[in-house]
Amino acid sequence: MLIKRPDYFDKLLAYKDKEPIKVITGVRRSGKSSLLLMWKEFLEENQPASDVIYLSFEHPSSFKLHEGAHLMDYLQSKTTKEHVYFLFDEIQFVSDWQKYINGLRLAYNCDIYLTGSNSELLAGELATLLTGRYVEIAVFPLSFKEYLSFRGYEGGENKDLYFRDYLDNGGFPLTVMTADAFVRDGIMRALFDSVLFRDVVFRGAIQNPDQLMRVVSYLMDNIGNPLSASSIANYLTSAGFKTYADTISRYLHLLEQAYTFYRVERYDIRGKERLKTLGKYYAVDLGLRNYVLGRTDINRGSQIENLVFLRLLQAGYKVFVGKYDDKEVDFVCFKGKTVKYIQVCERLPVDNDREIDNLLLIRDNYDRLVVTMNTLDVGSRRGIDIIHIYDFLLADDGSI
Repeated sequence: MLIKRPDYFDKLLAYKDKEPIKVITGVRRSGKSSLLLMWKEFLEENQPASDVIYLSFEHPSSFKLHEGAHLMDYLQSKTTKEHVYFLFDEIQFVSDWQKYINGLRLAYNCDIYLTGSNSELLAGELATLLTGRYVEIAVFPLSFKEYLSFRGYEGGENKDLYFRDYLDNGGFPLTVMTADAFVRDGIMRALFDSVLFRDVVFRGAIQNPDQLMRVVSYLMDNIGNPLSASSIANYLTSAGFKTYADTISRYLHLLEQAYTFYRVERYDIRGKERLKTLGKYYAVDLGLRNYVLGRTDINRGSQIENLVFLRLLQAGYKVFVGKYDDKEVDFVCFKGKTVKYIQVCERLPVDNDREIDNLLLIRDNYDRLVVTMNTLDVGSRRGIDIIHIYDFLLADDGSI
């Protein structure tokens, strides 16, 4: 069963028959392949199927095409139309694929769609050959809005139960489609192993996967905390697992490449500049986090902070952690000319206005708001809007 993702589908529709190569990226099993298959079905409904060439390079039938020259020979034998649609799933398995994709773009009147599970897809030779000629469509596990839609939620008092399930089990399509807890845990285990071993251990030729796993667990347990390669190395060494900052830095880079974690840089609000030290890490999915840690009912504040971060990415924002002198703002968000300052908390403290005070320090006219889990906090305090996490997560992209 394919889960429909209309927000992503609409992005493909907007770029249909336009020059940029469409590059669909995201963590493994987030729904990229399903999206590409739905797009294939749509294309075949609206023009002859022979105009559409679809290949999945993870499928055994395509293994012989992993050599780029063989792929080109195959495509030349299949391509006779004046206009053709090329849909390639997990293109990174093809050797020297960047130059062959560029060759297709130059040789044919074509519309090209690619998927890949590693951020290196958009680096190196592709960036050089196709500067300004590709557009990235980042796919995430299901948002809370997508999750509710799939579960058939039509409003009512059960939203809290759905939200708890979403917090605990995340939004990977395969897990959302599975009601049986035992089966779902098995799927999550297989999914995690696939991401960690195929996209990190094997790709990075990691010699000590146990050490990598300790880093993953530490990151999952410290979502939203300032971290560096040195601080993680020091922690592990003090715990009896000697390692070095250079090793940890390499692990972090590989985990980011696999879209398992996102590193968020700090931003000096007063000086209006990016800071390179002590970034924060957020997980691509809370279900993955809870699987790694083996527990779900801890630190709800960091969990909703993670959800807010992911929702901002889905809405198209570039996100930073804000610094104003010695104070912190959870998120500084940029999209075009729009700037927002956002604080996130499980509930506002009764005797402490830190969340509000830090926002009031900022002397400009951009939007400032607090996102909370506590319904009683919702409203306005000292001119700062306070909204419930549900309202934030369920808002349309243009309203965030």
